[in-house]
Amino acid sequence: MATRVTAVVVDDHPAVRAGVAYWLAGGDPPIDVVAEGEDVKAAWLGAGAAADVVIFDLHLGGPAPAFGDLRRLAEAGRRVVVYSMRADDDVALQCLELGALCYLTKAEGAGHLVEATRAAAQDRPYTPPSLAGALAGDRSETRPALSAREAEVLVEWFQSESKEFVAHRLGISASTVNSHLERIRVKYARIGRDAPTKAALVARAIQDGLIGVDDL
Repeated sequence: MATRVTAVVVDDHPAVRAGVAYWLAGGDPPIDVVAEGEDVKAAWLGAGAAADVVIFDLHLGGPAPAFGDLRRLAEAGRRVVVYSMRADDDVALQCLELGALCYLTKAEGAGHLVEATRAAAQDRPYTPPSLAGALAGDRSETRPALSAREAEVLVEWFQSESKEFVAHRLGISASTVNSHLERIRVKYARIGRDAPTKAALVARAIQDGLIGVDDL
């Protein structure tokens, strides 16, 4: 039996909150919205504080993106799906760098929202069409000097459910997998392209041609 997934919806439009709850309830299996609100407090208080996934509108009552709120949620270990009206490539990439597991536009349908929420609950990134476009549009020329083994570990990790599975496939220990991933993150940080989360590493790897969106 599938594990029950719970979510809190943070959006300043009541109709959007109601619509998200309806879409998630229609998933198979359903995803339960246990809290909702127009302010990020909904994710920190009551039932929202324990929700598996935070579905977060980046613009809460103003034009400025709520990057500070997103950063605090990610730093606290919350699994965040940014759900925004804006299809902005730079903003999407910045959200991933801050720790969001997915950037989804409100122009995309119920199926993408359900899949993104379910993936986030499992600590997996999800790449919807809008995000694929943002990644493909990135033309950064700065590349870290990854070894062949590091690149192999990275790609295997994107395609696996766990680091233990990667270790089994490659015939190495889980601690060695961790060491490779930490070195990769350090290399990205040194060139000013931080990738603190799996979703951010996926973004970087697609930008750098290590893996294609269709391979995920």
